[in-house]
Amino acid sequence: MEPAQRQDSAAVATDAASRLAEVVRLPDRGTDYDLHGIVGIRLIDATPSDVAAVDRQLGPIRRRLSRQPDITIRFVERLPERETVRLLGLEEAGFTSERFLVLRSKHKSRARVQVRFEQIGGGCEIVCESGLLAVPLLIPILNLTALANGALPLHAAAFDYNDTGILTTGWSKGGKTETLLAFMSRGARYVGDEWIYISNDGTRMFGIPEPIRVWDWHLDQLPHYRALVGPVERMRLRLLRAARAIERIVARGPGGSLPHRRLLRRAGPLLARQSHVDMHPEKLFGRELGPMVTRLQKVFLVGCHESADVSVRALEPREVAERMVFSLQYERLPFMSWYYTFRFAFPEARSELIESAENLQRERLLRVLADKEAFGLDHPYPVRITSLFDAMEPLI
Repeated sequence: MEPAQRQDSAAVATDAASRLAEVVRLPDRGTDYDLHGIVGIRLIDATPSDVAAVDRQLGPIRRRLSRQPDITIRFVERLPERETVRLLGLEEAGFTSERFLVLRSKHKSRARVQVRFEQIGGGCEIVCESGLLAVPLLIPILNLTALANGALPLHAAAFDYNDTGILTTGWSKGGKTETLLAFMSRGARYVGDEWIYISNDGTRMFGIPEPIRVWDWHLDQLPHYRALVGPVERMRLRLLRAARAIERIVARGPGGSLPHRRLLRRAGPLLARQSHVDMHPEKLFGRELGPMVTRLQKVFLVGCHESADVSVRALEPREVAERMVFSLQYERLPFMSWYYTFRFAFPEARSELIESAENLQRERLLRVLADKEAFGLDHPYPVRITSLFDAMEPLI
């Protein structure tokens, strides 16, 4: 056979093989995540960087689903648009006659993500253009799906100490992470921080291994944790601390009304908000996390007060439940701004689950906490972290 004929034959064979592959190609099994059997998530056509982005959001809960996923996240190179996208806000969102698009992701980075809010809780598909830093709205969608599946997502921290399952909850920035750090330093077993999922019967609680935000003042009090912070982050914290010291000296000196000093005073709170590191719990606590599940036995409603002491008092579980209804509503506010934007674009596309979430949470909170021993814990801010352990441990 002549060389030209061999090339033609090879081309035909390659083309035939390509067509055959299209016929017999199996669907992408994807990458699965299973949140304790409560919510299943499947990524389809995700690149390694897409998978890594979701790993950072959900932690190491990858495992093959034996059921259909509750949330499917499909990645594409480019979302096709057959018509002009109408923009909402400063390129925050957009819509066409067929789809609603979220155009911002983590750190306000550009994104292009299709979300069908009316599907949430009943087999939701999110379609993302590949290369995102994070999938927008993933955690609130996960939480609403868990609520639809019978669990109670709660803004809380949880740990097991001396075979007792402890839940600490309250308003945002009230001290939940500080109680977790206090007890983990004394050998407690980690369950979760930020979001805890309580079973429908109220007997068990499950964690999700999200990164934990640890502040510079935490590390001052717990230096064994500072040793686990990477060298680049330690340097960043040192530079921020030096900058804050300079700001305090200059901004509070004579001539405080001068423009540059007014600017420094405004910069102070911004510097303070940057003085933290986000660490994976396995790295922070220096050991494997284990199953991240325990019994729900004692509940602490934690918060700050203006007094210098730490106080603990017995509470009725109903009081914890009724207060936490509104804490959960507050945590959902950023998500609701997206939902209302979606409703502007599609007024007829109402989500019964999202609209009824407050009532569902109230009913479930009252039920799962009804027979639990509950306490109110109030402390100054910043608090001496060991004092939280000293106040709580006798009750455990």
